[in-house]
Amino acid sequence: MKAFIVSKYGEDTLKAAEVPRPVTGSQDVLVAIRAASINPLDKMVRNGEFKQLLKYKRPFVLGHDVSGVITEVGADVQNFKVGDEVYSRPRDLRIGTFAEFIAIHEDDVALKPSTLSFEEAAAVPLVALAAWQTLVELAQLQPGQKILVHAGAGGLGSTVVQLAKHLGAYVATTAHTTEVDRAYDLGADEVIDFTSKDFSDVIAGYDVVLDSLGGANLEKSLTVLKRGGLAISVVGPPDASFAKQLGQPILAPVMGLLSRKIRRKAKSLGVRYSFFFMRADGKQLADIATLYESGALRPVLDRTFDFDETVEAMTYVEQGNAKGKVVVTH
Repeated sequence: MKAFIVSKYGEDTLKAAEVPRPVTGSQDVLVAIRAASINPLDKMVRNGEFKQLLKYKRPFVLGHDVSGVITEVGADVQNFKVGDEVYSRPRDLRIGTFAEFIAIHEDDVALKPSTLSFEEAAAVPLVALAAWQTLVELAQLQPGQKILVHAGAGGLGSTVVQLAKHLGAYVATTAHTTEVDRAYDLGADEVIDFTSKDFSDVIAGYDVVLDSLGGANLEKSLTVLKRGGLAISVVGPPDASFAKQLGQPILAPVMGLLSRKIRRKAKSLGVRYSFFFMRADGKQLADIATLYESGALRPVLDRTFDFDETVEAMTYVEQGNAKGKVVVTH
């Protein structure tokens, strides 16, 4: 089958290749891929930013989001059958959605939301799971609490804004001038145009900040939290809990050192910091599907590319052109 593989880490290393069709394990479903979306994580994995933690055996097929149709089920699969339309974010070390087929553990799969096309469904799994796990599990966001979501019109931010509003929070977000109206349309209560205003001069006393930019933006985000508030970053630096999540607790001290500066700053301000790295979860995707079917959440797509143009789609996202999720279709 045709796939797009990484044989060496670095920029411009994603290449088309012919690879064997995946073997379906006893607890796997084989999915004929209809669509896959591009995520910043694809670039990070391709460039080797997680190579010490996620030890992929090269060459490997890239891609973290998928929708498609089940064509084969393993002997022990209980909940799916051939012909089911599904969507998934396969677990780490078993990714590979930039291909014609992928074998996925059934625990990572859910039925595709019935109201979404394959293209729309492929845009959902990673960002929806990240939104759910940061807001519901990590932040335990409550009605009436105040959250700042950076880049609220982007691929992740647009989902977080919608879910935070669904959970009853007061939602502020940052956006470019051209995206202010879109952010309001997604449900934001307050939109800060970052081209003309510094968010730290505008808001204060927030319960939660979700940061997807890192660096100085993350440090500044700590200052808008009230005492005891929580800053969550999806771009780092990683902390000790990340090593434990990956099943490598021996690396916890190293992760702690990497995040020492930001954790010290947070402590000095009386707030908390946490790094977040989402995990695959088919049961959560099943719950999330009901939110899309009810209209509480909706996918935000920028454009689609043909499967043969997967490399071009990656480049488009890396250039910062996307205003929402970018999807490759079969």
